[in-house]
Amino acid sequence: MALSPEDTLRLNVLLANQPQAIRIDQSRMVVHALSAQGEAKIVLKPNCSDEQYIKQIKELLSGHILGSPGGYPVYLQRWTRMGQMRDDSLEQLLLLGEPEAVVAAVCAPGLTEELARRAWWAMEDAENARQMLHKTAICQSGMGKVLANYLVEHLPFETESDKQIETIRLILQPGLIDEHTCTNLWHRAARKPIFYVGFIAARPDQIPSQAQAHPIYAQCVDHLESLADAGNLMAELLRKIFSPTGQAYLQTLLKILHKPSDQYVVNATLDQIALHFSPLRHVPADDTLDELIQEATEWIKTSNDAQTILELRTDLTDAILACRVLSGMSYGVVRPILKDTTAIGSLMRKKLSPIMEGLHLQLAHLTPL
Repeated sequence: MALSPEDTLRLNVLLANQPQAIRIDQSRMVVHALSAQGEAKIVLKPNCSDEQYIKQIKELLSGHILGSPGGYPVYLQRWTRMGQMRDDSLEQLLLLGEPEAVVAAVCAPGLTEELARRAWWAMEDAENARQMLHKTAICQSGMGKVLANYLVEHLPFETESDKQIETIRLILQPGLIDEHTCTNLWHRAARKPIFYVGFIAARPDQIPSQAQAHPIYAQCVDHLESLADAGNLMAELLRKIFSPTGQAYLQTLLKILHKPSDQYVVNATLDQIALHFSPLRHVPADDTLDELIQEATEWIKTSNDAQTILELRTDLTDAILACRVLSGMSYGVVRPILKDTTAIGSLMRKKLSPIMEGLHLQLAHLTPL
């Protein structure tokens, strides 16, 4: 059965007026359109089941926009979500009234501020906001703050660890939220420590809390700065770690490791530790903690940077070893425990306690616990 003549006429008039985006409210059977003049809507008059009628609406839109009456090929979902849609077709995707087509647009690397505005009108969704905030051009545009503010408001409704961490990391990018909002998120992290993972991912050197420099900092900072200026990466890392900002980072790390909620939090934290200490390791490691400690013991003997520091400060041996060990954090550290279990919460923490004790011992060489 064809669309009613009245709806066919109104939809063709709507398309002739060159809309910027179209969305379909299937629950109310209304087609909404965004144009340069504002918004318009068509209250549909179905002559068959709602599901069948919406299918015909999408076929009409697709036939007009793409020249193909078959509708948007939703079977390409994985392909389009990976950002492999051509940039020259993004405007068309937003006119199909198909949610998956909007997702394809927001995932595309060539998304512009204007197209982001249209896509957001077509489908306000937390995942769409996150996808768009992965793009520097969108973060630096006016849409960046709009999307970040939405994610802040939506954050209490996120239940999955990866979504919470990624949301915090994205909205903490420069210029998206004000310091008051940032401070509020930091205070909320005291009750929801998973937020801390987002902070160390986004702002490892700008942790909101205050911390005192390591007691050894004043004694060795001049030596470390001199060596760092000469290109000594280990000296630069130690100088940063012993400083107030470095100690604030380590204190935040300890808060996360005190009571991680699930395996994703553990793995994400290990990855962030490795990234923070990455200047010491050109190739990512995949070793157990014992293997990392053994490797660091051998490495320090042959590292020119390490030996140069030790010629001036032999008391920094344990700190240097700890930095090398922490640079190798990865899933390999917890694989012996977690590879055969889906445990979370207290059971997971109990299983991981030997590894966590070893990790805390390494951190103890860098911060007074």
